[in-house]
Amino acid sequence: MRASGSITDVPGIRVGNEQKTGDGWLTGVTVILPPPGTVGSVDVRGGGPATHETDALDPTTTVRHVDAVVLTGGSAYGLATAAGAQRWCEEHGRGFAVPGGVVPIVPAAAIFDLGRGGDFSARPTPEMGYAAIVAAAAQEEGREVARGNVGAGTGALIGRGKFKGGLGMASATLEDGIIVGALAVVNALGLPFRTTTLQPDPGHGAPLNTTLVVVATNAVLDVAECKRTASASHAGLARALNPSHTLADGDTVFCLATGGVALGGSDEAARRIGMITLQSAAADVVRSAVLDGVARAEAVGTPAGEYGVYRTV
Repeated sequence: MRASGSITDVPGIRVGNEQKTGDGWLTGVTVILPPPGTVGSVDVRGGGPATHETDALDPTTTVRHVDAVVLTGGSAYGLATAAGAQRWCEEHGRGFAVPGGVVPIVPAAAIFDLGRGGDFSARPTPEMGYAAIVAAAAQEEGREVARGNVGAGTGALIGRGKFKGGLGMASATLEDGIIVGALAVVNALGLPFRTTTLQPDPGHGAPLNTTLVVVATNAVLDVAECKRTASASHAGLARALNPSHTLADGDTVFCLATGGVALGGSDEAARRIGMITLQSAAADVVRSAVLDGVARAEAVGTPAGEYGVYRTV
């Protein structure tokens, strides 16, 4: 298994970023645009999530396909960016068919970055969501995607606001041709250290944090299997950040399955083993994507050990 790469190593997955900095702004939007017919689900573990349309991805609903996933800054205000991505999908005929047209399925989740550029009211807009999905649609297959303080990672911080966070990616290719990729927006209370003690810090205010993740694979999965894979992927988040899934975090993992490669053949036992292997790989690439997001955001000095060098903000 190769652990590096990008979520865009999964054929058909595209990523677009839009951000705004300066004049009070420090925030942005990231849109993951999968190929038509992609199956998806989500698992929310944090105690303070800001999400949109995640209930529609439950395996008990009638929804099976996801048209785009929006990750955004701006806390709950930033969820308005999903409307921009939804508008683009409608213009291109992508969505759940209903009499008279389509209703695009565009779930979204947000990090808290309000006021980090100086203006509390400077938050992502529907127009920024539209621009991000346009950028994703225009992305060439296999082209490198920007990471670090771009898109939804523009205003990201970690460790109670003391260090920069950011957007990172990773992928793994399994022996049977299954590809698993992850994109993480790291805005966490915790730090990527094995042992972390966070003491009260009045100078940095109340902790308001979230790590957002999208896992994608070219395997054939149904909605329930996507849900289970999203759940298993949270293990990678917990391995990378200490603490994680706290009351102050809105940790959310989406899982998208494009359905290009059958998992484990026709034998049920073999498929079960294939599913376990895929979910294990998903946790691994989530961990790598989280660490990549922090390392790319900083890009300072020479990496020190496994977790790199971090700079206070």
